[in-house]
Amino acid sequence: MSSCPPKLLKRLSSAAEAVRRHGHVHIFSHYDADGISAAGILAKTLLRTGKEFEVTLLTTLDDPAMDRIRECGSKCLILSDLGASYIPELESLGKDVVVLDHHVPSADSNSVFYANPHLVGIDGMTGACGATMSFLFSLQMDNKNWDLVQIAFAGITGDRQHINGVTDLNALLLNGAVKRGLIRTSPGSLIPPGPLSRSLYLSTDPYIRGVSGDTEGSQRMLADAGVPNDALSSDLDADEGRRLSSLIAVRLAVQGVSVQTMQEISRTRYHLTGWNMDAETMADLFNACGRLGMGGISVGMCLGSGDCLQKAVSANDDYKKRIVSAVTSLDSKGLIQKENIQYFSSTESGFTGIVCGAAMQFIGDPGKPTVGVNCSEDIAKASARGTWAQLDMGVDLSVAMRAAAESVGGNGGGHRIASGASFKSEKKDLFLDSLDQIVGDQIRTAT
Repeated sequence: MSSCPPKLLKRLSSAAEAVRRHGHVHIFSHYDADGISAAGILAKTLLRTGKEFEVTLLTTLDDPAMDRIRECGSKCLILSDLGASYIPELESLGKDVVVLDHHVPSADSNSVFYANPHLVGIDGMTGACGATMSFLFSLQMDNKNWDLVQIAFAGITGDRQHINGVTDLNALLLNGAVKRGLIRTSPGSLIPPGPLSRSLYLSTDPYIRGVSGDTEGSQRMLADAGVPNDALSSDLDADEGRRLSSLIAVRLAVQGVSVQTMQEISRTRYHLTGWNMDAETMADLFNACGRLGMGGISVGMCLGSGDCLQKAVSANDDYKKRIVSAVTSLDSKGLIQKENIQYFSSTESGFTGIVCGAAMQFIGDPGKPTVGVNCSEDIAKASARGTWAQLDMGVDLSVAMRAAAESVGGNGGGHRIASGASFKSEKKDLFLDSLDQIVGDQIRTAT
């Protein structure tokens, strides 16, 4: 893609004009890496234009969240990385509302300033995320905001839209960033970055059975590869890198991890000039802060606070420990198998989706979508993850999760490969039965 579609540019330009009319703007965004990236871009953009603003991060956009939005005193609202499923409700607010989302839209709008890649024929699962849309909006506010593309790439990688190479609007951003010296790319590796004894211990992408979450196991792998225990990944010479990478590949193959997944792990890395980190590391920091209830820290990091950056690094260390512990525990227990899906129960709010992704790639049956369900409160939260191979089989988790949730009085949706749902916890078994049947029907219809 050589340029942004004119129809999308027109929508973004109208949104920018609407925001310029106001002195105060309230940003509502999702609390994951993409949502925080989007919020950070918007906050920095508004700061540069001298506008007052507030940022609220939401775990989901549901009816209670809509009540919070209705109670907001600002006359101008921007929703980023959410909003697609609540367009009619947002139209009724009687305010200037900008929606910068990439999820499958339920409707278009004539009164909400709505920019969504799906509305111009671009797949929001792969070609543009919430941060992509927020960055393109930022350029309409001021073309000097190109430096914010670095934050956008944290959203792109956080939503795993780079796994098979960036496309569509994301490719447009990358070309502009590389041309301006803002991003540098390099080949990826199976070897996790950083101090190796620690990065192997904390690694869940890949999750290496007997190494991840196992101090002795990670040290033993380094010894087997002839690599010093205190080595950094960047210190490895060609032979050391080949030996360690080969050992990881063998362990993953024995574990049942597909060649396609190993290729995805070895994806291109996007290094952010001046940040001393790559985009995936920044996404990790944002995810950690969001999931640990420290979203404001990550937004402060986007605004340039060194203190917030240090706090985010510390939060990420704690977050990774909790994730590897949860994945290791799940690996020892195993997933519960149904005919067409596999699932597990989760008790820690905010971690289900991350654990679900690791389970899908490295623990479970690669032929079945993986679902994690957290029933620790009255309203259950479910996350589902699939693979590209499952999509080829006909699986569409966005449709399946929405239909299964609605069958028990809840709601759901997202993307074909990753989706979520909420419903009353007492309806868990009915939800899973419905989801299992729907996924089975999708596969049978496609074959």
